[in-house]
Amino acid sequence: MSKIEDFLSAEEELDIINAIRVAEKNTSGEIRVHLEKSAKKDVFERAMEVFHFLKMDNTKQQNGVLIYVAVEDKAFVIYGDKGINDVVANDFWDTTKDIIQAHFKQGNFKQGLVDGILKAGKELETFFPWDHTDTNELSNEISKG
Repeated sequence: MSKIEDFLSAEEELDIINAIRVAEKNTSGEIRVHLEKSAKKDVFERAMEVFHFLKMDNTKQQNGVLIYVAVEDKAFVIYGDKGINDVVANDFWDTTKDIIQAHFKQGNFKQGLVDGILKAGKELETFFPWDHTDTNELSNEISKG
């Protein structure tokens, strides 16, 4: 088995998908998680490539959020779309990043992602509240590269 397959169990992946559903209940924001063995380049640049590859930049309000994890590199990025970055402070993702990082340092990868997703959803509610016309524009499944 490769590192990416060892990173999360099938049950843990389901918990993360459920956290995405819960986080998106009160926001029009769209959250995705992508796992890769290695970024093979600058992790932020790779996260940006994956964001576009997954067509996360096609949401109506440009409010997609990608949590990108390069497993072997022990690195992750929270990448928000233009609609989010236009309205939030520069340190908007810092508390979410800190939550994920604290869990990851202890080897609690699933809990780091779950808590980070829920925090991101809560943060997005302020700027992108859910509306009865909202539809789930992106898959909640974890993508892997």
